Amino acid sequence: MMRRCLTLAIVLAATGAAVFAGDYLHEGGERSGAFPGNVEYDGRLVFVRVKYDVGSFGGLGGRFRGSRGEPPWAHDYPTSDTHLMKILKELTLTDPRVDASNVLELDDPDLMDYPIAYMSEPGFWSLSEEEATGLRTYLRKGGFIIFDDFRQNDMYNLEAQMKRVLPELRWIVVEPSQTVFNSFFEIKNFDFGYYGKETYYGIFEDNDPQKRLMAVAGHNQDLGEFWEFSDTGMMPVDLSNEAYKFGVNYFIYGLIH
Repeated sequence: MMRRCLTLAIVLAATGAAVFAGDYLHEGGERSGAFPGNVEYDGRLVFVRVKYDVGSFGGLGGRFRGSRGEPPWAHDYPTSDTHLMKILKELTLTDPRVDASNVLELDDPDLMDYPIAYMSEPGFWSLSEEEATGLRTYLRKGGFIIFDDFRQNDMYNLEAQMKRVLPELRWIVVEPSQTVFNSFFEIKNFDFGYYGKETYYGIFEDNDPQKRLMAVAGHNQDLGEFWEFSDTGMMPVDLSNEAYKFGVNYFIYGLIH
C-alpha cells in the first residue's frame, strides 16, 4: 500500500488533469459567480462542495474573494475536486466521477444522495436555520463533512456554526492513531500545514473518539490548494502527495463508516 503513494501527483498528470480556466470569467473578462453545473445522480461517488452564504463577512474583502473573484466556498473549485477524484479512481475501486464536482447547499435534499461533503473557508460560513437542520439530518443519517482551508481565528466561527448544528457535541483533537488517518494510507506526516502548524479536529458521535467521526477539520491546513496545483509545479510533489493521502483517507473513511 505504501509504495503506491510515492508518485500520486505524477499519476495525476499522467491521467490528464481537467483544468477549468474560465470558471468565474465571462468572455470579456468580467468576474462571474457561475460554475460549470452539477451532474445527475447515477449512483457513483461525486465530490460534493458546500455552497454557503457569507453573511456579515461579505464586506471584509481580501480573503473573501479568491484570485478569480470567486467566493470563499469556491476556493480551488473545481480543479482541486476533480484532481482528488482522479487520484481516488486510480488507487481504489470506488469509481468516482472525475468529470465534475457538484455544488449543493446544506438544505438541498439532493445532499442525502452523497455520503461525503466538503467545505472550503469555514471561517466565512454563515448558515440559516434551514441549513442547520439540513446538516444535522445529514450527519445523523451517516453523512461525513470535511472542513478545509482555514486558519487562526477561523476556528471560532466554525465552532459557533457547528454548535447550531449539533449543540451537544464538541470538537476533539483527532490523534494520528485514529481510524480516519489509517483507513487507506497509514498517514505519518502531520507537519506540512499550509498556514503553519496544523491541528486536526473531529466531531464524534456522543463525543466519543471510539465512535463514528461525523466531521473533520484541518486547522491551518489547505488541502484543496495542494490538490488544485499539484500538476503545475507550483507545489512540491512530496507535499502534494501528503495532501492526497488525507483526501483519499477522508473519502474511504466516509464511505465505510
